[in-house]
Amino acid sequence: MNDLTNQVQNFNKMLTLLKYRGPDDFNIASSEHVLLGHCRLSIIDLNGGKQPFKYTYNDIEYTIVYNGEIYNMNTIKEQLIDEGYHFTSQSDTEVVVASFIAYGPRCLNLFDGIFSFVISYQNKLFVARDQLGVKPLYYYQKDDLFIFSSEIKCILMYLGRCVVDETGLKELLGLGPSVSPGKTIYKDIYSLRPAHYMNVFNGYKEINRYWALERRNHNRSYEETVHDIRCLVNHSIRQQLLSDVPVSCMLSGGLDSSIITGVTSQYISKLSTYSVDYQDQDKYFQPYEYQTTRDDHYIDEVKTLYNTKHKTVTLSQKQLVMSLKESLIARDAPGMADIDSSFLLFSKEISHNHKVVLSGECADEIFGGYPWFYRKELYSIDGFPWMRDLDKRMELFSDEIQALNIKNYVMDKYHQTLNEIDYHDHTYEDANKRKMIYLNMEWFMQTLLTRSDSQTMRSSIELRVPFANKDIVSYLYNVPWEYMYHNDIEKGLLRDAFKDFLPSDIYNRKKNPYPKTHSPLYRDLIVELLKESLNDKNNLLLRLFNRDKLIDLINSGGESFKYPWFGQLMTGPQLLAYFYQIYLWGRIYHVEIELE
Repeated sequence: MNDLTNQVQNFNKMLTLLKYRGPDDFNIASSEHVLLGHCRLSIIDLNGGKQPFKYTYNDIEYTIVYNGEIYNMNTIKEQLIDEGYHFTSQSDTEVVVASFIAYGPRCLNLFDGIFSFVISYQNKLFVARDQLGVKPLYYYQKDDLFIFSSEIKCILMYLGRCVVDETGLKELLGLGPSVSPGKTIYKDIYSLRPAHYMNVFNGYKEINRYWALERRNHNRSYEETVHDIRCLVNHSIRQQLLSDVPVSCMLSGGLDSSIITGVTSQYISKLSTYSVDYQDQDKYFQPYEYQTTRDDHYIDEVKTLYNTKHKTVTLSQKQLVMSLKESLIARDAPGMADIDSSFLLFSKEISHNHKVVLSGECADEIFGGYPWFYRKELYSIDGFPWMRDLDKRMELFSDEIQALNIKNYVMDKYHQTLNEIDYHDHTYEDANKRKMIYLNMEWFMQTLLTRSDSQTMRSSIELRVPFANKDIVSYLYNVPWEYMYHNDIEKGLLRDAFKDFLPSDIYNRKKNPYPKTHSPLYRDLIVELLKESLNDKNNLLLRLFNRDKLIDLINSGGESFKYPWFGQLMTGPQLLAYFYQIYLWGRIYHVEIELE
């Protein structure tokens, strides 16, 4: 095994890259063969939860580094005390390591929470990630060297170069900004999949899945199902209020954030809420298919009803553009463009007063809020419904990239995912619902959770997502289609479960996505930057895309590509911003393209 004692200085530099993820404390634990480091954001047991945390049992020392929260830690802790385990802190970190000692990998099924962690003992590592992938974990392995981190940048620093091979290009250009389960766009750097754990020893690794959606008969009436959902969501929200620092909520005036605000305010008086808006949005907002209304009126209703202490964060177009670079660095890859950069700026504002914020993220993936759940022309597509025009996408690429046969790669990934589950059912609608829940959970939701974690942790706050709950998604997986879309309304089941918490116009409000700017100034600024980037002879865009089509796209303000590149928002200026992030990524990360 490698002697790592001479790597401590380099390791400290790697860990320093993550300082913003945990500005409250910074520690390492070093031995001959293992180096573990942790930057702490103190939320539970502010004084006693320092990491790396050591726990000795039967003369064996276990050391853990852990990221996240176990919301049912107190219940598990009581059980462990009854079984003879001792505790010296009030932290969930100690509960995690004691649970592993007591139960081995079976402990993971006990945890309700968001987590990724590594436990070192007897020159072995146990590595795990939460069921729905709220918290990240990346790794690199070569022979008996194993490097892991919450962000890819630490691994890239150790390697000293940033290589993207043919597979990485297919991921970036065919699937981006999503990425295949377990992969990254970088050569030899992987992501531990949600609901998986890994044992690492003597240069070998063994990966296992510990949780999966299961088919069960649903024998509850609609009224009973509404009651069950009310209880499940309430329980998840209430659990996630566990904190030794104040908790706040993001509030958009949509169904999901209004439910979380309404329930949370039952437990926290004078709750702080935050919303985001853009300069001149009142002047330029244009309703379209996916974004039919502005949020202001609905936010006012909820903040008044629940008497919240509310702040609206208004972002300028210049701020949005200038933050594309930092949001890219936070994610270590081209992401969701200004949806990322606005979320970063929004999070930074929240961080001035709060370390913990709850969000309605993931309700659409689980309760079926996207049009590809209920519009036949979308859910009957043979392929990812949030990337509907692959052929048009392929036409933009350079000859070198077109030769990679990216479309086949994308379709293979789609079918591989479907082969992981038995989604067939006695009705076409129920089979489709199961298929869409799984596809969204493994792909679309992961893209949004990567955005959420990377941008909020860059801002030194912890985002909690009560709808991303294993019990809720397990239950919904087996609920009949007509229940989920009661009265043919998107998320009808969720609406009915919380009808009495919601003003009537929010109960009836059509789903609106995270807001984007409609100002032409944003488009003009992006166009100007992209035109300027074409003077850079090393511009990665010029290698990846057909130059004439790229220039046409820029000159048209993004209008020459008609369909959303990804999801519902990446059109026009947002697509150009994504391309600009690809340019910045190539330049900042000194990307080396490796083709066979």
